[in-house]
Amino acid sequence: MASKGKIDELVVTSTGISGLMVLSVQKVTEPRGEVRELYRRSRYSDQVPGVSASWDQINLTATKQGAVRGLHGEQMQKLVTVASGRALGVYVDVRKGSPTLGAVETIDLVPGIQVLVPCGVCNGFQATGLGITEYLYFFDHEWKSGMPGVALNPLDGELAIAWPIPIDSADESQISAKDASAPSLSEVLAAEA
Repeated sequence: MASKGKIDELVVTSTGISGLMVLSVQKVTEPRGEVRELYRRSRYSDQVPGVSASWDQINLTATKQGAVRGLHGEQMQKLVTVASGRALGVYVDVRKGSPTLGAVETIDLVPGIQVLVPCGVCNGFQATGLGITEYLYFFDHEWKSGMPGVALNPLDGELAIAWPIPIDSADESQISAKDASAPSLSEVLAAEA
């Protein structure tokens, strides 16, 4: 007798940052494995407030365990997830006038969990899974050098991020020199005032 499998519907959850949402994707699990629906315009536009109607660029990074990417807050909406592996996603609201300005959220990212990141909210992650973590970014605009945005130092003590794997700021296999020398939250907020 054939098994139809189990269907988990799309679930959308708000966070402590205005507009930042966690999505548990629709997933079908059956004897051969699973199928995760990463995006369906009709479903997302009905169930995810403010989501982009189209994605102009999609990137996949392969990141080794313990390495950090970000924190970057370009003027584009992002939908992020891990395709394989595991990551600690970190999000910081640096939007001038936002009701949650300065708020920090961390989210355990595994396949099937997505985060909708509003324009101007900094996004970064540490790969925590064994081996390589594949982190997928959907962008509503193409990335261009010099585009408006903000970078934050992910090691800024003011952010109080509990990185699960210790980070050596001098080890470029863990963090780029550019990210390690980015300004602190206080410096970014002072520059925007």
